[in-house]
Amino acid sequence: MQRHLKQTAILIGLLCFFSTVSAQYYLRGEITDENNNPLQNVRIILRSTRYPHLSGMGGAFGITTSNLTDSLDLSLDGYEPLSIVVNTTKYQKIVMKMLPFTASIQKQHLVSFTTSLSGIITRKMFVADETYSPLVENSFVKTDDKPVTGITLNINRASYSNIRRFINMNSPVPEDAVRIEEMLNYFNFNYTPPGDDSIFTLRSQLSSCPWNSNNEMLFLQVASKKLDLVNVPPSNLVFLIDVSGSMDMPNRLPLLKSSFRKLVENLRPVDTVSIVVYGGVTGVMLPPTGGGNKEKILQAIEDLSAGGFTPGEAGIRQAYRLAHNTFIRGGNNRVILATDGDFNVGETSEKELEALITKMKQGGIYLTCLGVGMGNYKDSKIEVLAKKGNGNFAYLDDEREGEKVLVKELTQTLYAVADNVTMNVRFNPDIIKEYRLIGFDNKRSALTDTTSALEGGEIGSGHSVLAVFELVPVQKADGTSMLQEQKTAATATINYCDPGKKSKRQLDYECSYNFKPLDSLNRQFRFAAAVCMFGGLLHSSPYLKNTSWNELISLTQSSMDNTDMLQTEFFDLVIKGKKIYEPSKKWKRKKER
Repeated sequence: MQRHLKQTAILIGLLCFFSTVSAQYYLRGEITDENNNPLQNVRIILRSTRYPHLSGMGGAFGITTSNLTDSLDLSLDGYEPLSIVVNTTKYQKIVMKMLPFTASIQKQHLVSFTTSLSGIITRKMFVADETYSPLVENSFVKTDDKPVTGITLNINRASYSNIRRFINMNSPVPEDAVRIEEMLNYFNFNYTPPGDDSIFTLRSQLSSCPWNSNNEMLFLQVASKKLDLVNVPPSNLVFLIDVSGSMDMPNRLPLLKSSFRKLVENLRPVDTVSIVVYGGVTGVMLPPTGGGNKEKILQAIEDLSAGGFTPGEAGIRQAYRLAHNTFIRGGNNRVILATDGDFNVGETSEKELEALITKMKQGGIYLTCLGVGMGNYKDSKIEVLAKKGNGNFAYLDDEREGEKVLVKELTQTLYAVADNVTMNVRFNPDIIKEYRLIGFDNKRSALTDTTSALEGGEIGSGHSVLAVFELVPVQKADGTSMLQEQKTAATATINYCDPGKKSKRQLDYECSYNFKPLDSLNRQFRFAAAVCMFGGLLHSSPYLKNTSWNELISLTQSSMDNTDMLQTEFFDLVIKGKKIYEPSKKWKRKKER
């Protein structure tokens, strides 16, 4: 009897021991910054398992563990790494400290408005966790010293729709988010198709400068030939879609799914589509599938859901590997990367991503980048990928923009007619004293380097690129401009390669003197001047210090086409922009008391 009781006691003890060992605890908590703002996408490593987790909406997290006591390692771009010991039965309230650089971004900034405005106000420039490449505005260059400037041409237009997002949110636009060349690209100004045997047609126009009556403006338009969609070569498209936890918002993954569905409807049976995803799982979601099998492709898109961390590097490698394996010789081989750019696993810095994509693009694979999201949108990272990946870049702020980029402008976005495109502009120093390139600010080195130092861009089918210069003319003794007595103001040379070819081709063009006052100029060029003025005001350009929002409104009204929805929308943005950037009458009256 005693022996039986002893065995029973031992058995009960063993059961208690094993039940304790296998006990499951649910560690819950929330992560905020020092101002009690919730932090999403914090990378959380549970030391007992070494498996990564991410904080979700509101900074909340929940992790299953078998330990009563465990340790957490937390990290997030812009914040100090944190390691803590936790009791897994207690709700955790964790505070992470901002690094000094991040804190400086989120401080208030005093902004001085131009002297033509009637007051100065303070506005908050919160960029949250968004990142943009620092821009340095191009300054005037003396023609005697450097008569030649080189420009990289492309069809990128992400900046405009991103600016629209900020203004529609009644928020100031981060100055580094303003890229005027992409704003001009958005409208496809004055498209004039080239002749049958030409890739490009060039046009130029000289006019007066709306923000400085002493200066001139040079508009240089480059239009590419338009491909017939029925006759374009077959496409090998790999959709590389970010399905990480940060994409679980209506303006991210759901928006991308809607946009890709519209693209699929325009696929032909000769086209091939594959889908690679990266997030909680990284891999091939849809093996290569013919464009005629739309139901299968659409179902694969519908099945996408968000969750997990963001191993962008692994996704890029997988997508390019698949694109190479299904490569169509003589076809349109392209990876379409869709993401908010918030890479947090693997190679994540701009420099690392630049090296990766430069290696991956070898072999004739193009890249189209589609950016989405707000709050943690990484414009700088997506921009690097697009520019180094032989491709283009668009930002989708709503479904209309997705349809514009992937349906209405399908051939511009997905079908290249020229690679490695640069333009050399040589100004005549006898008649032009100084010149300033408007936009292309991230290419400041173009003012001192030859075009051989520039990395050319990709130009899509049926696109119009517009380069704009502000000119300081040489004055005669009587104070009049010498432009009137000259035939040539500048010469432009386009250098490019045919798609998939390495041999360089060249096209020369003479910018003859054809000056017209701004008020009698072609309406499209006047509207382009308004776009330049808008970008300058948003960027707080010192070259527009004597320009007011009212002058911009007047120029836009007189030049816009009321039947063009894009132009009428631009006018609405200008009106909203004035309300954001200019002091209200109520504020002025209060100030005067």
